[in-house]
Amino acid sequence: MKKISLLIIILVIVGNYSCERDDICPDSTPTTPRLIIDFLDATDPDVFKNVFDLVVIGVDNDDYLSDYIFTDTDDVVLPLKTTDNTTEYILVSGASVNNNDTPDDTSDDFIDGNQDRIVINYSREQVFVSRACGFKTIFKNVTLTIVDDGDNWMLSREPLTDNQSVEDETTTHFNISH
Repeated sequence: MKKISLLIIILVIVGNYSCERDDICPDSTPTTPRLIIDFLDATDPDVFKNVFDLVVIGVDNDDYLSDYIFTDTDDVVLPLKTTDNTTEYILVSGASVNNNDTPDDTSDDFIDGNQDRIVINYSREQVFVSRACGFKTIFKNVTLTIVDDGDNWMLSREPLTDNQSVEDETTTHFNISH
C-alpha cells in the first residue's frame, strides 16, 4: 500500500510540474501593432501641431475610427490590415456634418471638410507569440503615400527610419507635416 501511495504522490508532483499555466493571453502581451503617425508644424518641423476636428475613415469599409471622430490631436494610431498588403484611410481636417439641408433626416448626412487620402503599403510577417496568444502580425518595408488631390492639408510625410517597420507601439513610425 505504501508503494501505491508513493507512486500516486510522485505522479501528482510530476504532473503539476509538467503542466503549463492556463492558456490565457495576458493583456500586457504585445499583439499586432498599429501604425503611429505624429502631426508636425510644416513651418517648424520640431513642433507638434494639432489637427482640429479630425475624422478618420477606413477606405473600402467606410468605418469611422471611434477614437478619431471630431477630435483635436497631434497624433493618430491606425490599425493595418493583417489580410492584405495595403491599408487606406481618409483623414478629414476641419470636419463637420453636412445635413444635406434635411436636418430631420440623418440618413443623407455626410462629412464635410478637407479630405486627404493616405495609402499604406507593407509586407506582412506572422510571428508566434505563445500558445495562449497565438500569432501576431508585424509589418515590414512600410511606405506611406499622401494622395495628391490638389487641395491637400497634409503637405509632406517622413518615415522615422529607412525600411520602416511596424513591430511595436512604443515609437512613432511616420511624421506628417501640415
